[in-house]
Amino acid sequence: MRLSISGADPRPPYVQVRAQIQEAINTGRLPDQTHLPPVRQLAADLGLATGTVARAYKELEAEGLVRTARGAGTRVVAPRDGGRPGQDEEARRHAAALVGQLRGLGLTDQAIVEVVLSALRATPTADGPPSG
Repeated sequence: MRLSISGADPRPPYVQVRAQIQEAINTGRLPDQTHLPPVRQLAADLGLATGTVARAYKELEAEGLVRTARGAGTRVVAPRDGGRPGQDEEARRHAAALVGQLRGLGLTDQAIVEVVLSALRATPTADGPPSG
């Protein structure tokens, strides 16, 4: 993986790093479980502060594109079920927002589950008619 930082690019360096890694993941150049360079190494290679690279990695992790484990480093996370990278995290954010709205209406957790299941049964899937 070759990354570069451009002084002509108006984006901050951490955004440039994140965008280049994200593109490499999305295009398959960085497949599942690829070990990314340690923060200190990549920072030194690019002439950046370690905090700059750490911020890029943290944002990639928040998007569900990589996973960092103490002692194991940072690795690419492949999307499950043929989805796109970061899709699980995006789905969790949407679900959390929906749960918040439904709780705001006074629904219990069980009622929320029933409403969501009912909506799933009534909504056509990409493959055809409702699943119900």
